[in-house]
Amino acid sequence: MKPVEECIIGIVGLGLMGGAVALALRKCGAAGKGKLLACDTDSSALNAALAGGVIDEGFVSPEALLERADLVYLCLNPSTLLSFMKARMGSFKNGALITDIAGVKGAICAAMEETLREDLDFIPGHPMAGSEKGGYACSMYCDFRGKNYILTPLKRNKGEHIDYIKKLIRRMGFGKVTETSAAEHDRKIAFTSQLCHVIAAALIDCEADTNITSFGGGSFEDLTRIAMLNAPMWTELFIENSSALLSRIGQFEKSLGEIKALVESGQARVLEERLAAVRERRLLMNA
Repeated sequence: MKPVEECIIGIVGLGLMGGAVALALRKCGAAGKGKLLACDTDSSALNAALAGGVIDEGFVSPEALLERADLVYLCLNPSTLLSFMKARMGSFKNGALITDIAGVKGAICAAMEETLREDLDFIPGHPMAGSEKGGYACSMYCDFRGKNYILTPLKRNKGEHIDYIKKLIRRMGFGKVTETSAAEHDRKIAFTSQLCHVIAAALIDCEADTNITSFGGGSFEDLTRIAMLNAPMWTELFIENSSALLSRIGQFEKSLGEIKALVESGQARVLEERLAAVRERRLLMNA
């Protein structure tokens, strides 16, 4: 791969995350001597990115982008990504390096191991950043600084390409890059991301009083911010990763039931010990 400053970089999908990726790439000087291209079916997003100097060229159809891009960022949901790769596999530039941002990895990794063109290298990734707001217009609120980034490399990936992507990720502002398997990614993301969205959604779903925020003191707001989610996207993620997510929901229900039982029975000492243990475990998670 040529130096990233000299690459033509293409972004497929210029929504919240695609826009945030474009902004980060522009700010860190990637494609400085090359070009930053984007395609999206929403021409207003492309026009806004062009007007703001975030991208150099925009396309409604991806062929012109794919045939030129040395590095391609696929900022698409899992099912859309799989359909895109199946339909556009022949359009990529010879030797292109490809990565993605999709929140579930199992099906993507399996498909790419089987169907990816021999001359291409696809390194699956997942930036652990986002916003409850959606669309390109809100991409400026998606801050990558210090955030986690997960890679789930394929067996066929070239080591130098993995190192190349890692360096670019850190250059974009991410604080920690973790390599893992697709299965481990999906199992842990079911807990740290998907379960959290399920809990936030259920918390809002169980209360009809829309004026209850007058009694909020911060905890409610912190817990429920992510309930303002992108319903189609999160529905897809929940269903795609249903086995791991259902296991995590069961794990949570068990713990919630045990705490409920301690409250019901008035076992203050045991409850206090349980809450103290929870505090200590959370502090260890910050280590």
